[in-house]
Amino acid sequence: MSAKLVMKQVTKTYGDGDGAMTVLKNLDLTVNEGEFVAVLGPSGSGKSTFLSAAGALLTPTSGEIFIDGESLRDKDKGDLTELRLQKIGFMFQSAQLLPFLKVEEQLLYVAKLAKLTPKEAKVRATYLLKRLEIWERRNQYPEQLSGGEKQRVAIARAWMNKPAILFADEPTASLDYSRGREVVRMIADEVRSEGKAAVMVTHDERMLEWCDRVLHLEDGVLVQA
Repeated sequence: MSAKLVMKQVTKTYGDGDGAMTVLKNLDLTVNEGEFVAVLGPSGSGKSTFLSAAGALLTPTSGEIFIDGESLRDKDKGDLTELRLQKIGFMFQSAQLLPFLKVEEQLLYVAKLAKLTPKEAKVRATYLLKRLEIWERRNQYPEQLSGGEKQRVAIARAWMNKPAILFADEPTASLDYSRGREVVRMIADEVRSEGKAAVMVTHDERMLEWCDRVLHLEDGVLVQA
């Protein structure tokens, strides 16, 4: 089993001198292939900083991060952008769909950025939209979708580039309980069926049924729940 995410002694400090604030403190984490990990923590605990660092959106003050075996340490901005396109999928609180693109076009746009061939992109989009039971809505615009449907499209879009790992930031926050559970189950299904990995940051402990491990971010360090 290969590790999709490895964080070694990762520290993130904002500011300097007397005003310095350390949000992550020598944090260690390994997430393996086929593993779905949840990270809990109250507002202000550093969950967003943790996810941004893990997802190559934020450079840590010290420590090292590996995505699918690749170190982020010496990569420049262009290299990191390319790595995110090829190795990482993101889901956010709101679906953040592009309002001027139809459902299928949302996925094909990501495929183009990730340099999938048109044929491969079409096959991949069809597979994901059917798997997530949103195929019949493929020619609809986001404004024509329900909240649950938008999140299904967001899941499909996040998996479109065949990422090694998915990062989900409060993906159920805008959904009711039943729809939220459905979204988390879908993430878990994709992780296990495709041998990927996922890290979900959440405050909702009702959404943990399908997670393999649950960690708490406390005082800048991850601890087992």
